[in-house]
Amino acid sequence: MPMLDHLSLGVTDLARAAAFYDGILAPLGYVRVWSAEDAVGYASPGEEDELALKARAGATGAGAGFHVAFVAPDPAAVRAFHAEALARGGIDDGAPGLRPRYGPGYYAAFVVDPDGHRIEAVHHFDEV
Repeated sequence: MPMLDHLSLGVTDLARAAAFYDGILAPLGYVRVWSAEDAVGYASPGEEDELALKARAGATGAGAGFHVAFVAPDPAAVRAFHAEALARGGIDDGAPGLRPRYGPGYYAAFVVDPDGHRIEAVHHFDEV
């Protein structure tokens, strides 16, 4: 059983946020699974939403220490996530690469989205 049912992030401009997440989640294999006037949801194709973006006036990213990490199928997807994020107005918070301090085979990239949410794509190598 999964630990979380879903995660919601408040965004100030839903159209901008949806375009950003459409682009950065595609290389990871995630798609928009529903849209409403004030929100959108993302998941693996055919699955229930796991991430929702909700339009909220004055929304800001969570405080220090909070971030969301998305599973990437391979290092190329991590690199594509990072490149898409920067091309769509995200801020670099850690270029793609191995992060041995987080564990052997931990390959990740970190960005800050246009609303200030810290996000990561990570691939775990089975063998290092």
